[in-house]
Amino acid sequence: MKKVLIGIVAIVAIVALFSGCGYNSMVKLDEDVKTKWGAVEAQYQRRSDLIPNLVSTVKGAAKFEQSTLTAVIEARSKASQITVDPDKLTEENMQKYQQAQGQITQALGRLMVLTENYPQLKATDQFRELSAQLEGTENRITVARTDYNASVQAYNTKVRSFPNNLTAGMFGFSQKAAFKADAGAQNAPKVEF
Repeated sequence: MKKVLIGIVAIVAIVALFSGCGYNSMVKLDEDVKTKWGAVEAQYQRRSDLIPNLVSTVKGAAKFEQSTLTAVIEARSKASQITVDPDKLTEENMQKYQQAQGQITQALGRLMVLTENYPQLKATDQFRELSAQLEGTENRITVARTDYNASVQAYNTKVRSFPNNLTAGMFGFSQKAAFKADAGAQNAPKVEF
């Protein structure tokens, strides 16, 4: 009985020795994922903050399609209600967040296409400035998402690799979800003249 107990303690000690070395690096990678997630949220918030100014500029400069403006405002409102806790970056939560942000992207896309019919709107300094800020923000979102996905990949690789997966299991480090391409993104757009 005593030999069995010593054997079990020895096995636990060996497992702890091998898997314990990865704990601190997993904490570091987990914090990096959270930081990168914060950067993603900050860029989406920046875009969300630009929308009221853009809508008011468009509304004031043109007799615009009210349904398009309403769609942009509603998409912004819905997206601002969806937040994801950095400790719960699961596939399901990421999908909800990405879907809400995708609705804003689509609504803004329709808004920008419709502004083509209003040359006097496009000529205003305020609209040009807001459009440039929005374009820059979309680029920042792309960079933030790319950085986040790289951080998630490093973290997930660490928690899935042996012997770190033992430590991950013991201390509750679970895989994080990454951003994925929007549905239909793999299809080339159809262009007709």
